[in-house]
Amino acid sequence: MASALRARLRRSKFVPDEFVPIRRLLAPCIAPRVLRDLLKFITGQHTSMQKILIIGATSAIAEATARLYARRGDTLYLVARNEERLAGIANDLAIRGAHKVETAAFDILEHERHRALLERAAETMDGIDVILVAHGILPDQAACEKDPERMRDAFEVNALGTMSLLTLVANVLEAQGSGTLAVIGSVAGDRGRKSNYVYGASKAALHTFLQGLRNRLAGQGIKVITIKPGFVDTPMTAAFEKGPLWAAPETIAAGIVNAIENGRDVVYLPWFWRLIMLVVGTIPEPLFKRLSL
Repeated sequence: MASALRARLRRSKFVPDEFVPIRRLLAPCIAPRVLRDLLKFITGQHTSMQKILIIGATSAIAEATARLYARRGDTLYLVARNEERLAGIANDLAIRGAHKVETAAFDILEHERHRALLERAAETMDGIDVILVAHGILPDQAACEKDPERMRDAFEVNALGTMSLLTLVANVLEAQGSGTLAVIGSVAGDRGRKSNYVYGASKAALHTFLQGLRNRLAGQGIKVITIKPGFVDTPMTAAFEKGPLWAAPETIAAGIVNAIENGRDVVYLPWFWRLIMLVVGTIPEPLFKRLSL
């Protein structure tokens, strides 16, 4: 049994390979989780466990972000609609080293459940350090143009339902006097384009709402971060033709973790999208309306 445990620790990626001899020496007499935390302390890796609530946890970007936190040994509370998919992700994160993983099936349109969800997450983890909201849909623009109900549905999910939840999130963080809220928006919200203006408008509304929350909570030491990815290769964008501006979910996830650690306000991911959208935003309207974007 001890040899099997040593083999598992030897294959672990939690610490550099040069510490394999230490793992071999201590494995028979120290519990694996204790040994992992000890070696993280020795190597200067993330030593302060965080309690992280991820809403929309089955999205590709959220899952990639959760994996980074799991490898640091953090506690995770995952929320999404698909309970079976949540269970699979939770098992994977536990294997990757998460201190603890809890899940809850939840639809953001069930407004009456928002408060109970946040209370349960805070109680389960004994507080919340980081809340990542990665929830949203990419509506069919052509369908929304023909059917106002489809347009309203997109706004309900991407804007109104999310803002309803964020109102309560802000109150929770305000009550505990600390914490970070990071919300995934989109560069599409920077300027309306005919190819996706329904999606872009919903993200623009979210962006403005987050600006207000950031202004409200800044004096209380609470960070509100707007994440603005560009093109990301995920199942949601599977039908799109990919090009050099597209990024992998893992790239966006690394940027999200970095933004949270450094307390950024608004971050474009990858970084070059800030320059692209700066240029897009300066195009005069008489010219912009003639472009096919």
